[in-house]
Amino acid sequence: MDAGFTAEQDEIRRTLRELLHKRCGPEELRAAVDTPAGHDPALWTALAEQLGLPGLALPEAYGGVGCSATELALAAEETGRALAPSPLLATAVLVAPLVLALGTDAQRADLLPRIASGALTAALAAPAAGLALTGDNRGDWAGGGRAGGVQARRAGAGWTLYGEVGPVPDGHSARLLLVAAHTGGFARSRTLLFLVAGDADGVVRTRHTALDATRPLGHVQLRHVEAELLGGEEGTDVPAALARTGDGAAAVLACEAVGAADRVLERTVEYVKQREQFGRPIGSFQAVKHRLADVYVQVQAARSAAYYAAWATVQGERVGGLALAQGLEALRSSAGEAIQLHGGIGFTWEHDVQLYFKRAAGDELLFGPVHRLRAHAADAAALFTATEVPV
Repeated sequence: MDAGFTAEQDEIRRTLRELLHKRCGPEELRAAVDTPAGHDPALWTALAEQLGLPGLALPEAYGGVGCSATELALAAEETGRALAPSPLLATAVLVAPLVLALGTDAQRADLLPRIASGALTAALAAPAAGLALTGDNRGDWAGGGRAGGVQARRAGAGWTLYGEVGPVPDGHSARLLLVAAHTGGFARSRTLLFLVAGDADGVVRTRHTALDATRPLGHVQLRHVEAELLGGEEGTDVPAALARTGDGAAAVLACEAVGAADRVLERTVEYVKQREQFGRPIGSFQAVKHRLADVYVQVQAARSAAYYAAWATVQGERVGGLALAQGLEALRSSAGEAIQLHGGIGFTWEHDVQLYFKRAAGDELLFGPVHRLRAHAADAAALFTATEVPV
């Protein structure tokens, strides 16, 4: 692994940071999350047209930039710094890789260019999204069971879906839904993926009142909705594809969490240099220095893990869940210390620090919690498997 960034990666990070600094400040952020969609469509258009962000990890043959998931993860670090609300996670990180991996040639040619251009936003409607990102849908890591979620039935030459799922990131506003549904009855149940237009007959979508308003969530109900099967019915291992996509998404989320943790730490350091107590800046007190130094070490360790996971994803190594655990823990610690050291204003709605703390708590509810992520990593590595020790 080469720990240095390429010139192209540095340019992506620099350009994205400059754009978000201009277009996603505190006022713009709060205005965006109060809209029905939960994000600023103009910002999304700028990210797509100026940077090609939705198609960053898509092949050039489909209108993408032709970079890898590593570059997408590094870009997510910058969006995490700004807590930028956008359909990037749902569209480019969760749906696009599944369409690329499982879709037919016609489906790829139809959907991927529109995703790459930013014209088409998409959401993955799958039950137990958090476990789907880290587990293999077996044993303790089963996501929702065969009787829950959405059921698919044949209807002539097509399919119909019935059920509900939530919370779904951007599920209330995405133009395309990629729905994971059970088919084949209870005894022979299997999971398949289906394409559903967001405005199709029988689709009812509502936006959740989420703890983290910068990560808008929706609830999706499907009542005998006509759907198109993604790819073919035979020879398609959907759980394996979901697991691969989930690990890549975990690496992206880890980088995003590191970006947010680093930014809230920077803001705290700036504040303790200005706030005075007993005639001197509180940042000059040794106890405050020690607390911030501990957070700094934790953030740097999480950054190393996130960067490695972003690189390893392309190499086929699955370490995203463990990196995500490290990133979420660093964000929670950094945001918690920020609230404490900002004093009376730290927990108020008017201050931005609370947004970072809510991002940490909200992501743990969606994709964690940290101890479960680490437990699954330990299970996958067989760290605590009982073995006989020769005497």
